Amino acid sequence: MAAFSVSLDGFGAGLRQDLQNPLGVRGPEMFAWFFQTDIFKKMHGLGEGSRGIDNDFAARSFENVGAFVLGRNMFGPVRGPWVDASWRGWWGENPPYHTPVFVLTHHAREPLAMEGGTTFHFVTAGIDAALRQAKKAAHDQDVRIGGGVATIRQYLAAGAIDEMHLAMSPMVMGEGEALCAGLNLYGLGFRVVEAVAGEGATHFVIRRG
Repeated sequence: MAAFSVSLDGFGAGLRQDLQNPLGVRGPEMFAWFFQTDIFKKMHGLGEGSRGIDNDFAARSFENVGAFVLGRNMFGPVRGPWVDASWRGWWGENPPYHTPVFVLTHHAREPLAMEGGTTFHFVTAGIDAALRQAKKAAHDQDVRIGGGVATIRQYLAAGAIDEMHLAMSPMVMGEGEALCAGLNLYGLGFRVVEAVAGEGATHFVIRRG
């Protein structure tokens, strides 16, 4: 898990996700540090962005990644059975992943191949099956658990995450989806191995073992 933004009061997403609020209400405020970076701007065809510590950590989050696992809400706001295949993600025809992406869902759907090497696979058999498929697709590279909060919490509770990069944004949400509430990260074996103040966030690398 890398480049995951959290507020000072521990929330990783806002409430009331919809088409106008993909990250929930006020969620984008947590990711302000990322939206200004050179890697984000170029990824979305927005020209050049800032370079520095924040950009370095953003770039690191894409290094050696061979597959992603996402919760269904990270793929889109559609709930329940897929009525059709019209929803193709938040990102347009060329999503930023450029690897196989395994989407957790309770409702089957055919794989969706996009431009740039991204293919979305919809997994109905749970988090263990998604992780197994992602590891197989990644070969010798890392699998990144891309979110959202509920998905990360499930993998943390299962002991399936080895390292986290949390970008703590200088803001308070007050409400939202709490990332670590009720989870004993110390008891799960996590220790802080790196803490660096960036231009728009403070970056913590937390490793298990």
